[in-house]
Amino acid sequence: MTAFGAISKSKGREIFEVQAVSSVGVALLFTCLIVGVTLSFLVNYPAPAVAGGIVGLYLLFAIKVADQWEKAAVLRLGRYRGLFGSGPFHIIPIVDSISRVVDQRVRVTGVTAESTLTRDTVPTDVDAIVFWVVWNAEKCVLEVQNFQDAVMMSAQTALRESIGRHELSQMITERETMGRELQRILDEKTNPWGITVQSVEIRDVKIPAGLEDAMSRQAQAQRERQARIILGQAEQEISNSFVEAAAAYAGNPVALHLRAMNMLYEAVKEKGAMVIVPSSAVETMGLGGTLATASLGGAKP
Repeated sequence: MTAFGAISKSKGREIFEVQAVSSVGVALLFTCLIVGVTLSFLVNYPAPAVAGGIVGLYLLFAIKVADQWEKAAVLRLGRYRGLFGSGPFHIIPIVDSISRVVDQRVRVTGVTAESTLTRDTVPTDVDAIVFWVVWNAEKCVLEVQNFQDAVMMSAQTALRESIGRHELSQMITERETMGRELQRILDEKTNPWGITVQSVEIRDVKIPAGLEDAMSRQAQAQRERQARIILGQAEQEISNSFVEAAAAYAGNPVALHLRAMNMLYEAVKEKGAMVIVPSSAVETMGLGGTLATASLGGAKP
C-alpha cells in the first residue's frame, strides 16, 4: 500500500492502482466542512457551509501525496506536465491526471530460461535474478510503454542468448562471469529508458535427470582413472628406488650382508617372532658360521 494506491502483483509484475483521493485530501475535506458549518451556525446563513463543502471537495481531489521513493507523472489535457513528489503536491481536478507513479527503489525481477540449449547442445533450465533501478523517471514514463515488462522480457531474451554462447561446464563454474556479461548487455539496452541494471545473479542451473546421472558416472570414472594413474606412478617410483638400491649393493657385498642382517633383526626383535630363512640365503650372507658360533656360545656345559 502506498500514498497513491495499492500495488498488486500479476505474473511477477507490479501493477499500480491509482487512488482517486489521498488521506490528506480527506482530512482537508472534513476540516472545510467543519469550518463552513460552524460559520453558518454563527452567522445563521448557509453560504459558508456551501462554500466550505465546495472548497473541501476541490482539495479532496486536488491534493496528492507521494512517498519518499515515488515520482508521479502528471499530464495536463494529455500533455506531459512534469514529475511531482516526494511529499504533497497539487493538481487541478479533471484538467490534470496522474498517468503513472514510478518507484525509484532497487527492484528485483526473477527470470527463467527453460529447456534452452547450451553451446554443446545440452538442454538446461536456468534461473536468474536481475537487480535494477529507475534513475530517470521521466524517461521510463515517456520512452517505453511498460518498463517493467520491457526489463523482464529483455532479461529473459539476453539470458537465452547467453546460454547459447556458453558450454555447460562454463555455466556451472563461471556464473559470476556470465552474470557480469548479462548485466552489461541489459544495462546497454535499458539505459535509454532511464533504467540501470545493477547486477545479475545466476541462481541455479538445472539439467535433465538422465544427463545428470551420466555426468555423475563420468566424474566417478574420471576420479578412478586418476587414482590408478597415481598408484602406477607410485609403483614406478618404488621400482626405480629398488633398481638404484640394487646397483649400490652390487658393488659392495658387505653392505648387502649388513642390510640383510638388519632386516633379520627387525623381523625377530619382537617377542615370540619366528622367521624362516632359506638355506641359500644363509649361505649367501655367510650366516652359517655366525649362527653356529652363537649356538655354541649359548649352550650350557
